[in-house]
Amino acid sequence: MFLESAKKSGWIEVVTGSMFSGKTEELIRRLKRAQFARQKVEIFKPQMDTRYSEEAVVSHDANTIRSTPVSSSGAILLMTGDVEVVGIDEAQFFDDYLPDVCTQLAARGIRVIAAGLDMDYTGKPFGPMPELMAIAEYVTKVHAICMHCGDLAHHSHRLSADNKLVVLGEKDTYEPLCRHCFNKLRGMKYEV
Repeated sequence: MFLESAKKSGWIEVVTGSMFSGKTEELIRRLKRAQFARQKVEIFKPQMDTRYSEEAVVSHDANTIRSTPVSSSGAILLMTGDVEVVGIDEAQFFDDYLPDVCTQLAARGIRVIAAGLDMDYTGKPFGPMPELMAIAEYVTKVHAICMHCGDLAHHSHRLSADNKLVVLGEKDTYEPLCRHCFNKLRGMKYEV
């Protein structure tokens, strides 16, 4: 009788990397597999991200999955009563409470999959992502291809002179770069 009522423990997965590395594509792939397995899935994204759609999570390759836009990470807890899998896109745009929300969900036996940029356009850790990666059971770092040399890219280089931390944009606003090309363009010199 005890085994029938015991709930499987949840966990946290993080998919991270630069712009154009396939983070959202991987998130959608994992969530669609869960739906195919008839698991109850809920997907959330920040309300501010309306680049492709007001409500859907959409990859650069135009793959899409229904989602609920929320204004804060705390709202996710209110909307996940009877689910088995929670997807969170653009996790870097959420508040610093997101790691606590994910921890609470995992403690309730929910599989949590969060995707987001690990670094901002200056190459610094972005929002709640460092803490989220530290507490996750699984972290997948995906890479784009450097637009200047063709090496693996893990930086999101902003093409405009805008200094705001958050500037929503696409290929006209950002390009993926490797460490060498990113440092060269930013004028950083490191002695070996």
